[in-house]
Amino acid sequence: MAAISNSLSLKHSFSLLLPLPSNSQDVRDAARTFVEHGMADGRLCIVTKEPYAPYERPALTRAYLFPPDKKPARLPGFHTCVGSGGERQTPEWYKENVIEMLYEDPVKDIDIEKHTLTTSSGKLLKYGSLIIATGCTASRFPEKIGGNLPGVHYIRHVADADTLILSLEKAKKVVVVRGGYIGMEVAAAAVGWKLDATIIFPEDDLLQRLFTPSLARRYEELYQKNGVKVLKVIIGIGARPAVSPFERVGQNTDVGGIQVDGQFRTSTPGIFAVGDVAAFPLKIYNRISRVEHVDHARRSAQHCVKALLSAQTHTYDYLPYFYSRIFEYEGSPRKVWWQFFRDKVGETVEIGNFDPKIATFWIESGKLKGVLLESGSPEEFQLLPKLARSQPLIDKAKLQNATSVEEALEIARGSLQGEAVV
Repeated sequence: MAAISNSLSLKHSFSLLLPLPSNSQDVRDAARTFVEHGMADGRLCIVTKEPYAPYERPALTRAYLFPPDKKPARLPGFHTCVGSGGERQTPEWYKENVIEMLYEDPVKDIDIEKHTLTTSSGKLLKYGSLIIATGCTASRFPEKIGGNLPGVHYIRHVADADTLILSLEKAKKVVVVRGGYIGMEVAAAAVGWKLDATIIFPEDDLLQRLFTPSLARRYEELYQKNGVKVLKVIIGIGARPAVSPFERVGQNTDVGGIQVDGQFRTSTPGIFAVGDVAAFPLKIYNRISRVEHVDHARRSAQHCVKALLSAQTHTYDYLPYFYSRIFEYEGSPRKVWWQFFRDKVGETVEIGNFDPKIATFWIESGKLKGVLLESGSPEEFQLLPKLARSQPLIDKAKLQNATSVEEALEIARGSLQGEAVV
């Protein structure tokens, strides 16, 4: 599966390439899965826009941004499967497993009929199978309103984070545009630098697509206690799937990205798409979705490669999952870590006073559809996906009368087992 460039001769009848201008963890996990199946040696090539081997991208808006006295994360520290275990995948790991890397040379064109890609430098790459793992690109402000001015930063790559750190070293004030979890993480990191920080977002509440209004207010208050100002104005920015130059492979006009089936196959034979860019059947909720999250990036890549290399035929069955870790720097008075598994449907029941624990349960037609937990124990966090996937019938009144997060979770655990918990 070796990539074939204009300077290489054909060695294998089956070649695989993974273009990588954006998302790293999906490519990294795909490569690891090939190695685990004994199919990487000389058969695999990764084509990337960056000068680095795949790394743990979520760190860029968390520990990577910490000031020097707060023990910041740096490469090669997260050239590894931090969230899913496994050995450290440094550049040397790819060499040892005979995986070819083409750095700083992204794909600019594809010839579907000839099974070839052309890179920015003019290399012609021939593939037998192609996995598109291009992730998303950061949306940018228009130039006419200052989108390219010095001091305006967009984070997607290590180089972006490095440039931001240089600004943080000199800055007195930081303004974060958009109140999603990336914006929340960057604002929390700015607090570690003791800077005057403000979050500006267009919605009524912080992280509105995930949090309930009540929960959002709790987090807004937490940020304000840490000196972060919150402003709600009419402005919008985010990320978009990086489909260029693969538009001809087949796009989904409703959710964006490249349309795939439950094995991450596109409508073009031999071409697959995984991670942020894939519009896939979300089996548990019976709809087509795109998920921009590291957990899905890892799992979709693993599922795709296993389907490619083996007789695996079962449909990808993903449970949407989100989490964030903020204020984790050394000396922080309170470290925050939340997780949730859910579909955004039904009524909500909130338990706890955020001191530090709080839990929110989503209930529809008597069924527990999802749950969010702040500051839980490892055992409590392990309960969440079981609840969200099983969607058990639950006594809403009993849940509402719980006097603590621990009691509420025990009620939920009992509903999972079909027991009456008093």
